[in-house]
Amino acid sequence: MSEINSTPDKSRKSLSLLRSGILVSICTFLSRILGLVRDAALAYVLGASGSADAFYVAFKIPNFFRRLFAEGAFAQAFVPVLSDYRINEGKGEVRALVAAVSGSLALVLLCVTVVFMVCAPWVVYIFAPGFAADGSQSVLTADLLVITFPYLLFISLTALAGGILNAHGEYAVPAITPIFLNLSLIVATLYFARSAAQAEVAVAWGVFFAGLIQLMFQVPFLARLRLLPMPTLGFRHPGVKRILLLMGPALFGVSVSQINLLLDTVLASFLQTGSITWLYLSDRLYELPLGIFAIAISTVILPSLSRSFAGGEAGGFSKTLDWALRLLLLIAIPSALALFMLAEPLIATIFYRGELTVNDVEKAAQSLQAYSLGLVFMMLIKVLAPGYYARQDTKTPVRIGIIAMASNMVLNLILVWPLGHVGLALATSLSAGLNAFLLWRGLYKQGHHVFSPEWRKLMRILLCATLALGGCLYFYLQQGWQWTQMSDLYRVGYILLIVVSGVSAYGFVAVAAGLRPSILKL
Repeated sequence: MSEINSTPDKSRKSLSLLRSGILVSICTFLSRILGLVRDAALAYVLGASGSADAFYVAFKIPNFFRRLFAEGAFAQAFVPVLSDYRINEGKGEVRALVAAVSGSLALVLLCVTVVFMVCAPWVVYIFAPGFAADGSQSVLTADLLVITFPYLLFISLTALAGGILNAHGEYAVPAITPIFLNLSLIVATLYFARSAAQAEVAVAWGVFFAGLIQLMFQVPFLARLRLLPMPTLGFRHPGVKRILLLMGPALFGVSVSQINLLLDTVLASFLQTGSITWLYLSDRLYELPLGIFAIAISTVILPSLSRSFAGGEAGGFSKTLDWALRLLLLIAIPSALALFMLAEPLIATIFYRGELTVNDVEKAAQSLQAYSLGLVFMMLIKVLAPGYYARQDTKTPVRIGIIAMASNMVLNLILVWPLGHVGLALATSLSAGLNAFLLWRGLYKQGHHVFSPEWRKLMRILLCATLALGGCLYFYLQQGWQWTQMSDLYRVGYILLIVVSGVSAYGFVAVAAGLRPSILKL
């Protein structure tokens, strides 16, 4: 009887997770599309100049700490502890935990922000040492960093609010929030920067206000849940201690990819002018599927995995993780193939205008192809890492992270000299493959991931559908279209034709090969 009753429960759970994942993906998709508009506007106004490189470094530094700390270590440590409190403690204890975490986090972030603003010239030297050869570029980057770094304070508190909302099943609001970053930068770039004496300074202020607006947007939703208590200093609170213990190792475990990307920036600062911009533009496109799908799935499964672990449901834990991996690969493999084959058409369609040159398009497309080789692995990392942090296991991801980061450093040094900025992107992809494999192997050996029977069908479907997609894209690429010589209207029209045809071919063949809803059930 219990077996009969468990089937509807599993179906409802998989449907709920899928629905939540789709909701987050839609919201993230809107945000990422606006992000591409934002980056196209930045490329139009700043081009790939020295001042553009300076802005991207000043923007990347707080963004690096955001991903490393707010969206990486903190999120992976906070959500499992909060889920545990929700299941095993009362509402009052949950409010006390939120108050202690928010007060302690705000104090630490304020101190870090002040120190980095005061030490901006030294920070720039550490993160972009190649700028030291040009004193004016180094000074400009430091000035911009003073404006952009408070973004870390605002966005980290925003991540705290988003973690609370996600743990309570409110996925849409945190997914919508990044839209305000893009809107703020679009307005700053197209309205204020074009009339400012220094366009990059106006855009930097857009980053500052974007962080503040995102935080203010989430406050009313926390108040509606009655989870907006007065912040208190609570470093001695048991929940805060648990979060801190989990956060330290998690800084390496879940955010190795971000450290690798930062190392790319450090080495790229020694390369020819424009290298940082080329990597930035290609990184933005390669992060589109990463953000829309992988992070969306990761966001949805972390609370579910945490609840399964807290409730002692080992079978439910493995099935949830397996479901996420099946769903991810259906999206990740065609996305990687499309980015590789359409690298130059995509870069030209989105960014080629204003100050950007044909050479910039070619260089950015080359690094995008190198990044696309590691896209599947990067997406897998986002889904596999929660399998450890939901169980509050931080030692294993740290060990794996150290191995992956060391391999990336070695590969960077080997590949950067013969391949330039492309070598940096390729090294990131190769080290991501090692990282993903080691994360999966650890879960598999411990019995936390067991392959379901649907995998055999899924592999056949993926092979047939991916071949169909590749054939469709190859057909269009043989038409000889000169993407940098077309008007904007023609470029957009042709790329839409290719994308719609490719998606249709992939979907049609996948269904014909046997793709059914049952394959995506828990």
